[in-house]
Amino acid sequence: MLNRRTLIAAAGVALSCLAAIPAAAQETIKIGLILPMTGPFASTGRQVSAGAKTFMAMKGDTVAGKKIELVIRDDAGTADQTRRIAQELVVNDSAKVLAGFGLTPLAMAVAPVATQAKIPSVVMAAGTASITKASEYITRTSGTLPQYSLPVGTWAAANKIKKVVTLVSDYGPGIDAEKWFTKEFKAKGGEIVEAVRVPLANPDFAPFLQRVRDAKPDAVFVFLPSGAGSLFMKQFADRGLADAGIKLIATGDVTDDDILNSMGKPAIGTITGHFYATAHDSPENKAYVAAFKKANADMRPNFMSVGGFDGMALIYAALEKTKGDVTGPAFMAAVKGLSWTSPRGPVSIDPETRDIIQNIYIREVKDVNGELQNVEFQTFKDLKDPEKADAK
Repeated sequence: MLNRRTLIAAAGVALSCLAAIPAAAQETIKIGLILPMTGPFASTGRQVSAGAKTFMAMKGDTVAGKKIELVIRDDAGTADQTRRIAQELVVNDSAKVLAGFGLTPLAMAVAPVATQAKIPSVVMAAGTASITKASEYITRTSGTLPQYSLPVGTWAAANKIKKVVTLVSDYGPGIDAEKWFTKEFKAKGGEIVEAVRVPLANPDFAPFLQRVRDAKPDAVFVFLPSGAGSLFMKQFADRGLADAGIKLIATGDVTDDDILNSMGKPAIGTITGHFYATAHDSPENKAYVAAFKKANADMRPNFMSVGGFDGMALIYAALEKTKGDVTGPAFMAAVKGLSWTSPRGPVSIDPETRDIIQNIYIREVKDVNGELQNVEFQTFKDLKDPEKADAK
């Protein structure tokens, strides 16, 4: 009898332990962060992941009673790898949210996975306007190229620039930038002398810059992916465009804060439009920059890092709203209309498009106490993505 009672008790303990395993597992929410940590776009992965980790360092790793765990995977900037990693994170690692996505093709590669698995996916970097249309489970905390190209066109037309050559990388974001700068600039009376597109892979800007110089515009409008600005700026100086009186205007990707100091004097005076600069003057940004530099060996945060930081802010805010429910429909319903104060300024999520609404700043590169900084001097407030607004 004693043995029988002992066996029954032992079996009860074993069953209770087994029952407890799923409950304990549910207390941790894994977020799969898919980024190019190696390869030509590694600076994007480094900045986005550092921004996400800085948020958790500042805010903690618990929200709505759930522990948050980041699972970082390197896709090396290759769409096939991004898709495979996304599938593995969902199936093998039980990730409940996917995030990151350093380039447009990588974000697009995950859209079918997000839709099929009904898993929330937070785009922290890629900027082509159409990404959020690819799946109802995609939202974004970076920005879109139309959003910060259009204000550059507004500024140029208002500042005695009459003729412009556009020079952009030949893929989705570049085409978006070209389209929306051109549309705004021409609507305000400007003329596009020539539209130049540069191959995304291994670009040599010199022959394209010679075409710009030969066209003799007042300015050249440029979009390049984050990290490509150093080579461009060197070749811009070598080809003597500034000496020829051609002004450089661009999206903020070109004067990326991560590499701005390395560009030297040729960058000074460049006018750009973007949603974040390290020098942005607010209490929230000062706290963010200090925490980021402390955690990352004094590395300067750029706009990609803020996409990562705010991606985590969105995830935490959505989980607070759902009381920890991370199922796709509940999470995505919670995302719509969220608002918070970011290091970049006030932001919110458009309930219709799931894209970010934010301020866009016009900035000039200046030497500030021995460091090059993107110094903001004009603000376009609460801009939605114009691509989607125009489609209505």
